[in-house]
Amino acid sequence: MRPQPLIAVTDVEASSRWYQRLLGCRSNHAGAEYEQLVADGQLVLQLHRFGVGHEHGAIGNPADKPYGNGVLLWFEVGDFDAVLQRAAEMNVTIVLPRHRNPAEGDGGPNHWECWMKDPDGYTIVVASPYGTAGGAWQPGPEPWGPASGAGSGH
Repeated sequence: MRPQPLIAVTDVEASSRWYQRLLGCRSNHAGAEYEQLVADGQLVLQLHRFGVGHEHGAIGNPADKPYGNGVLLWFEVGDFDAVLQRAAEMNVTIVLPRHRNPAEGDGGPNHWECWMKDPDGYTIVVASPYGTAGGAWQPGPEPWGPASGAGSGH
């Protein structure tokens, strides 16, 4: 199973350019109403314009803010420092600056994270791969599996 998140946005084309620049992904559909963003041949995010119904009805109500309240869009990236550099160049609003998870000690994902806002106000998290934040501890081969008991780090 693979997640294929879809978010409603006010401007699909602008959001597509924003995510492509920040995350280094690319368009796989393109359009003013719907977009698919891919990386390494895998779908990572779908963008859908508020109010457009297609065959399923409208996706969300743009008047209901904040968008994504209680939902974080989490992206593990291999080029964490480069993503943060691009975020700085783009003047992205940072919610939680670069930090280690966990803050200290062993366990958890032992990776770097940065929380930020996208153009519509969704909170996104970019994270380095598990085990890349230094120190002696490294996660097992399947840190998300039932044998490890680990989750997303929170």
